[in-house]
Amino acid sequence: MTHQVHAFEPPERFVAGTVGEPGDRTFFLQARGGGRVVSVALEKVQVSLLAEKLEELLLEANKRFGVSLPDGILPPSHDNEPLDTPVDEEFRVGTLGLAFDVDTGTVVIEAIEAGEPDADLSGNPLDEDDDDDEEVEVDVEDDEDEPDDDLDRLRVRLTPEATRAFIDRARRVVAAGRPPCPLCGQPLDPAGHLCPRHNGYHR
Repeated sequence: MTHQVHAFEPPERFVAGTVGEPGDRTFFLQARGGGRVVSVALEKVQVSLLAEKLEELLLEANKRFGVSLPDGILPPSHDNEPLDTPVDEEFRVGTLGLAFDVDTGTVVIEAIEAGEPDADLSGNPLDEDDDDDEEVEVDVEDDEDEPDDDLDRLRVRLTPEATRAFIDRARRVVAAGRPPCPLCGQPLDPAGHLCPRHNGYHR
């Protein structure tokens, strides 16, 4: 079966967002452009790790290539809107990878479909030459196996400014879940939870 590459280079909009209530949220990456909207599902930890690795990638690009970085102060018009609807899941993400393209001064993010349920997640997801000193690559997953070429992919290309805006929103989306219990740190449901620090009494 032929795989699909959903490419947005660049997208009109690329964000992390959720569907559902805190405690029962589904996380998505969503790209829009050229009359298309593509949404892919992933885990909360993947969104958090992607934001962290993007921050590292920008710093590395600045250190190695002198790339000017945004000052981190977002304009008042920064994107805080919900995901575009309907949110139709194209696939569930198994691997995330990213690289910095020095020639264009852009960040390339690639989300690759999960393979078989019992398959290992793969690293090195971008088809770039590892020996090319014109690229900075960061794999979000660290396994050694290459991802299957038959898997669908979502690929976006962002400016450093758009990357910083994505990082900021992704971190806010991750932090907007259930508040932690002040005693044990576990997430609090709206009706409370069984706190181990209270010997299992409902809080």
